[in-house]
Amino acid sequence: MTHDPFPQGTPPHPLGTPLVRREGREKVTGTARYAAEHTPPDCAYAWPVPATVARGRIIAIDTTEALALPGVCAVLTHENAPRLGSAGDPILEVLQDDHVPHRGWYVALVVADGLEAAREAAGAVRVTYEAADHDVRFSAGHPGRYLPGTVNGGFPAIRERGNFEAAFAAALITLDATYTMPPLHNHPMEPHAATAHWDGGRLTVHDSSQGSTKVRDDLAALFKIGKDEITVISEHVGGGFGAKGTPRPQAVLAAMAARHTGRPVKLALPRSQMAAIVGHRAPTVQRVRIGATTGGFITALAHEITTYTSTVTEFVEQAAVPARVMYGAPHSRTTHHVTTLDVPTPSWMRAPGEAPGMYALESAVDELAVLLDIDPVELRVHNEPDADPDSGRPFSSRHLVACLREGANRFGWLPRDPRPAVRREGDLLLGTGVAASTYPVFSGGSVAEAHAGADGGWRIRVNATDIGTGARTVLAQIAAAALGLSSEEQVRIEIGSSDLPPAMLAGSSAGTGSWGRAVHQACTGLAARLREHTGPLPADGVTVTADTRREAAEESPYARHSFGAQFAEVQVDTLTGEIRVCRLLGMFAAGHILNPRTARSQFIGGMTMGMGMALTEGSGLDAAFGDFAERDLATYHVPACADVPAIEAHWLDERDPHLNPMGSKGIGEIGIVGTAAALANAVHHAIGIRLRDLPLTPDKVLPHL
Repeated sequence: MTHDPFPQGTPPHPLGTPLVRREGREKVTGTARYAAEHTPPDCAYAWPVPATVARGRIIAIDTTEALALPGVCAVLTHENAPRLGSAGDPILEVLQDDHVPHRGWYVALVVADGLEAAREAAGAVRVTYEAADHDVRFSAGHPGRYLPGTVNGGFPAIRERGNFEAAFAAALITLDATYTMPPLHNHPMEPHAATAHWDGGRLTVHDSSQGSTKVRDDLAALFKIGKDEITVISEHVGGGFGAKGTPRPQAVLAAMAARHTGRPVKLALPRSQMAAIVGHRAPTVQRVRIGATTGGFITALAHEITTYTSTVTEFVEQAAVPARVMYGAPHSRTTHHVTTLDVPTPSWMRAPGEAPGMYALESAVDELAVLLDIDPVELRVHNEPDADPDSGRPFSSRHLVACLREGANRFGWLPRDPRPAVRREGDLLLGTGVAASTYPVFSGGSVAEAHAGADGGWRIRVNATDIGTGARTVLAQIAAAALGLSSEEQVRIEIGSSDLPPAMLAGSSAGTGSWGRAVHQACTGLAARLREHTGPLPADGVTVTADTRREAAEESPYARHSFGAQFAEVQVDTLTGEIRVCRLLGMFAAGHILNPRTARSQFIGGMTMGMGMALTEGSGLDAAFGDFAERDLATYHVPACADVPAIEAHWLDERDPHLNPMGSKGIGEIGIVGTAAALANAVHHAIGIRLRDLPLTPDKVLPHL
C-alpha cells in the first residue's frame, strides 16, 4: 500500500494537546509489569543482609543456620560471591571484601525458593565484626571540612565576581542568615528491584532504573562480558526522583545470585534498607549574606554551603550554584565545602542543588524584603538581570518577572498587609509567601529510529525510560507532529530496553527534550525519504535513524533555564504548632508545554514534594549506631492526600527557538524548587518569627507561639 505521511484533508496533530497517557489503563488495571513482577520459571528470591556496624570489617560469617532452613538455596558473601570487575562506581562492587564503610552496607545475600524463606534465612546469618571508630556527626565546623575541586554537575566549587567582602562591608542594608536542612530520602513508590536470568552466557535483567543503557554498560564491566551479551529492561518504573538515576546494587546482586545458583533470581530491596543503599539528599548548612541599597538593589551576595559525603565515593550537592544565575549582584561569592563521614553515599534527589539552594536563597531574599519594607515580589523584579550573571551569556528566554506578575494576579497576592502575625481566625494565624524558582535546561545525546511499515504503520524505537511522566505519550505526539499525522495513535512507541537505540536517562528534567530531539530528527528524515519514494514501500518498510550525541555535546551560546514563581498561604495553629497549607500556586515559564495534562501532573507532583521538604520530611543519623532513624514511610513523613490542598499549576507558553525542535524545557524538577521557601516565608508572615531549620514541624513552631 502507499504510505502517505501527509494524508489530504487531515491537519497535522498539534503538540500541546492534553492527551491521556497511553499506558494509563495498564497501570490502573495492574497489567503493567514492573521489575519485580517478572517471574520466570524456577525463579528464586533473594533477601540482602545489611551491616550492623557503622564502620569496620567482617571477621567471620556463619551461614550454617541459614542454609539449614527449608527452601534456602545459597548464601552469598564476600567469601564465595562471583568476583567482579570495575564499573567506576565502588557502590556497585558488592560482596567483594570484608570492608564495611557504613551501616547498612550489604555483607551477604540469601537466595531461597520463596520470599518468606529468604527473609527468614537472612535473619539467621551470623556476622562477626571488628568495629572501628566512626564519625557520622555533621556540622559546619567539622575539622575535616574541605573545599572540593568540583561539585555535582562538574561545576567549580567556588566562584567569585567582583569583591564581595568590600561590597558587603559598604552596603547600607545587610543580611547574614544561616539555613539548615536534614538528610532527605527519595522513597519512590516502587522499591529498587531487579529480576535477573542467565541463559548460557547471556544475561537478561528487568531493573527498576531511570536508564537501562547505563545499567547494561556497568553490568558488562562488572561481569566482564560484552555489552551485546546483556539486555536490561526498564519498561515500567514506579518513580525514581533521582534514586534510580544511577545503577544500584539490586541489579548486581540479582545477577550474581542468578549466576551462582543457575536459576532466575528476583530481588526487591526492603524499604527499611533503602535509606542506606540507594542514595539520599545530604544535609546542608547554608549561610547567605546579602548587601543592598535602601532602594532594594542587591550589591553583594554570598552563598556558602557545607554538606557531607561518604568514604565510598565523593558526591557534593551543588546548592550554591543557583545563586550564580538568579540575581544581578555585581559582587558575589558562592562556595561549597564538604566533610567526609562514615555515612551512606548521598546522590541525586529531585532538583539536586536547586531544591536546597533555592530554599536558602529565596528565604534570604524574603528576609531582605522585610528589612527594606519592600514587597517581596517587587524586590525580585528590581534585581532581575539582563543576562546570565555567571557566564555573561544572554538568556535564551527568561520570563521570571512575568511569572511573578501573573502568579501574583492569579493568587490574589495584593492587597497584602506586610505586617506579620496580624491575620487571625480564632486560634489560627494566617500568612502568605512567595519564592522564585529556576532549573537549568539540560540536553543529552540520544539515538532514535523511525520506521514506516509496508502495512501503513509507524514505529519509533528509542531507549527512553518512563518513570511516571508520560514519556510514551509525549514521544508519540512529537513523532506524529513531525510526520504530519492526524493522530498520535497511529504511532507505536518502543522504549525501556537496552536493546533499543541508546538514549539519555530519565533525569535532570532532560528526558523529553533529549529523546524528543532525536525522535523529531528521525521522523523528519523519514518524512523526507518518503516524499522521494514512489509506489509501494518495500516489504521491510523504510527506516531512518537519527543520532544527536554530537550536537547535544556542543555548548549553547545561550544560558538556558526554566523559571517560575510559587505562592503559598498557610495557617498555623497557635495551640498545637501545626502548619496546614491552605493554598499553593505555581506559575512557570518552561518552554512550549507539549502535553498540558502530563505537565500539570509533573508541576503538582514537584510542589507536593516541596511541601514535604518544608513541613514533614527529614531524617536523622544516630550518632552511636550510624543509622538513619527514619527508615520507612511510617516514620519518614511524606505528604498524604489529607495534607495536600487543591494545588494550582499554571504556565506561560514560551516560544524559545534556542532549545530543541519542540521548543520544550524540562518540567519534572522546577516544581519542587521554590515551594519550600514559599511555605517558610508564609509561615514567617503568619507568626512573625523566622524559622530557618527545615522541616517546620510543630515542635519547632510551638515554642514561638
